[in-house]
Amino acid sequence: MAAMKPRTGDGPLEVTKEGRGLVMRVPLEGGGRLVVELNADEAKSLEQALSQVTS
Repeated sequence: MAAMKPRTGDGPLEVTKEGRGLVMRVPLEGGGRLVVELNADEAKSLEQALSQVTS
């Protein structure tokens, strides 16, 4: 029987390169993580969109 691990959203935002894509793991308030796979063009678009709202 597998050990049950608590699902928490604690921890940093993580981005790793896997194969040709980038995998972003975003901790969520209710627990768990949102996992999104992006290619390089999508990552650049996300960077531009975020810079517009944080400037």
